[in-house]
Amino acid sequence: MSKEPKLMNFSRMRDIFEPHLSHIREHIFLNNELAILHGDSQVFRLIVQQKPPFVIDDHRLGIVMNGELHAYINLVEKTITAGTLIFVGPGTVITPISFTPDLEMYGFGLSGEFPMPFASGQLPMAFNGTQRDFQLPASEADIGIARHIIDTLWHIVHQKYYSRQTVSSIVAAQMYHYDHLYRQHYDRLQTTMTREQTIFDRFIYLVNQNASQHHHIGYYAERMCLTGRYLGTVVRQTSGITAKEWIDRALITRIKVELRHTDKSSAQIADEMNFPSPSFFSRYFKRMTGITAQAYREGSA
Repeated sequence: MSKEPKLMNFSRMRDIFEPHLSHIREHIFLNNELAILHGDSQVFRLIVQQKPPFVIDDHRLGIVMNGELHAYINLVEKTITAGTLIFVGPGTVITPISFTPDLEMYGFGLSGEFPMPFASGQLPMAFNGTQRDFQLPASEADIGIARHIIDTLWHIVHQKYYSRQTVSSIVAAQMYHYDHLYRQHYDRLQTTMTREQTIFDRFIYLVNQNASQHHHIGYYAERMCLTGRYLGTVVRQTSGITAKEWIDRALITRIKVELRHTDKSSAQIADEMNFPSPSFFSRYFKRMTGITAQAYREGSA
């Protein structure tokens, strides 16, 4: 029987951190529902060593206080610098590329067991699923507020008694703070974003959600009520990359996750990802990556 994918979830993080707790205890808090990162880059370094790409199945909010992080987040290459607020949500695929030695991050993650401080269906706009991730350059004052909330949360969880209600309220304050800044950022983008950029962003969102099942531009064009030719032209002109290349990137990333973090056979992955046959799947993977699926699974790349 195939194992479930080893997502970068709380259980996986606990396995990674446990042998190093004596060195990182002052910078990490982790229980079944809440994880807190409080400075230091060693925690991040331990995660990066775990053979990306990674899939996130929870909500994570972070602050980059110092240094710089370079990664692919949901296909798009990002350079995230000091003074940036970060959100990654369920379903996000992350491939870290590099980070500077002075990287200093603060933030928290909320597992599915966390008592969300909002009624069902009432998550703030920034976290309601319309965006899988975002990065917000913020003012020194806004970064200071976010950092102050994290520090307060850190002190609360280290009290003698863990108060879920207090923790939930502080988490709500941070989420509302991010949502307020996200709405401001979104409103500014709406006034300056071209129609072409809007089309491209929608295309990338759909590709991240559907590429494992839908491998051709026609599906996305139909979903967006556009012709395939027009969508392809807009995507190429906006990003410098063809629509097919974006779809292939997403599909290959998903395949890599399955190969690295499950024991599913190539035939099973091929079937689940809507390839016509295992042999077609094998040829496709080798053509896109330069190595066989088996070689990738064994760690050759």
